[in-house]
Amino acid sequence: MHVRFVLPVLILCALPFLAAAGERAPADSTLAPRFHLPSREGTVDLDSLRGKTVYVDFWASWCGPCRASFPFLATLHARYASKGLAVVAINVDKDRGAAETFLRKYPAPFTIGFDPAGSTPEAYDVSVMPSSFLVSPEGILLHSHQGFAAKDTAALEARIREALPR
Repeated sequence: MHVRFVLPVLILCALPFLAAAGERAPADSTLAPRFHLPSREGTVDLDSLRGKTVYVDFWASWCGPCRASFPFLATLHARYASKGLAVVAINVDKDRGAAETFLRKYPAPFTIGFDPAGSTPEAYDVSVMPSSFLVSPEGILLHSHQGFAAKDTAALEARIREALPR
């Protein structure tokens, strides 16, 4: 009787550790933290993007890997915006002028939000720039990724394709 009970409990306890190896995957059904931020076009609000897959990227003007990530974000926007992807890049600079200077060098055809107070990256538990999060059309946090490296883009893009609305 004990063996039949203990073995399934041990397997259930080990699953989170096995799933966490190599990448950060939020627990099932974790709602992405909401945000409502100023943007270049007015405001950006996660709730208003329900029905779309949302790729949320946190960046700063002083971040070297962020410079490398912007062409990738532009490619994602060009390939998948018509298929239901919204790319939202949230700047965390205290000085909006620094962000605007960055954006003149690295054009962004996708939505830019500004959070100089840092409440949104805090809600997402961001500790590395850039950090990105994939949010389902239902608002569920599907995946998170820290940093940016060209070698990771194919896997990130595959995850995005899988998450697009059907």
